[in-house]
Amino acid sequence: VQLQASGGGSVQAGGSLRLSCTASGRAFSTYALGWFRQAPGKGREFVAAVTWGGGNTYYADSVKGRFTISRDSAKNTMYLQMNNLKPEDTAVYYCGHLSSSWVREPHEYDYWGQGTQVTVSS
Repeated sequence: VQLQASGGGSVQAGGSLRLSCTASGRAFSTYALGWFRQAPGKGREFVAAVTWGGGNTYYADSVKGRFTISRDSAKNTMYLQMNNLKPEDTAVYYCGHLSSSWVREPHEYDYWGQGTQVTVSS
């Protein structure tokens, strides 16, 4: 499975961005796709995930009410709509492929995209 993330950029606080992650290739099974982020000097942090079959969604408390994850199965693409961005959202955002049900655990993800930078200025 190859994952291609796009849509990052620089915005001011309160602004919006939409990230996309397109999957290609074949996987034994896909339970979910998820977004993680990593700020300089910090570990990879769970942001949101969506199950591929049922479309169930999961969010980190820090982004609930501001971010919306969705998927388009026909396009093999996952989206992350990020509104009301804050400076603390600044990080490299990665999309990942998950075969297990542990959506919040980065070590459970078996494929990763290349990352896209999101920078929010105050």
